[in-house]
Amino acid sequence: MLVCEPMFVLPTSSSSTQFSLRAALASAACLALLTPLLLAGCNRAAAGTTPTAASAQAIEAAREQLDLIPPPSKSRYMAVHSLTTWENPYLTVQQNMATLHITLADANPSDVGVGGMLRPVAARQQALTVRLSDLPAALDAVPENSWPYGRVIAIEEAHDTPASDRPAVRRNIEATIKTLGDLGVVVYEWTDGAFR
Repeated sequence: MLVCEPMFVLPTSSSSTQFSLRAALASAACLALLTPLLLAGCNRAAAGTTPTAASAQAIEAAREQLDLIPPPSKSRYMAVHSLTTWENPYLTVQQNMATLHITLADANPSDVGVGGMLRPVAARQQALTVRLSDLPAALDAVPENSWPYGRVIAIEEAHDTPASDRPAVRRNIEATIKTLGDLGVVVYEWTDGAFR
């Protein structure tokens, strides 16, 4: 750890002059290194603010890629009644972020051993924490074969959200739904143990 202590010593001999010169240079170096940190300060969003929405340019670029995924098959995704059996990506929205849950497609086309010990589904699942402004890019990065129901995504509120945070989480969900609508993705909302 670098400690900056200015020296205010009057030189009495040549060795003390060299020592105080070194101390003055060390103090100047410390000041030069710490000045950008002091000027930058901390940057944190206020408690009640909504995260920044994605830019129109990012949404348009991601929408072009997402248009390659076929439209949703309502008969397939309406039959799912639990997020544990949901195969498309889904979002868990929290106060300051969202978690994108993805189940990658099985690389082995054979039906032998599917979901068994040698090919567990849990090994193909990933969870990514993203900001709302990064959501278009994150969805754009999801492989096409991870959308078996088509261009539909389930969305849920984070579990065990404190009552004081619920309004901020709801605003975040609404902003996420708007972004998904702008991307051309159908939203299947999961609330209190049931899809809506």
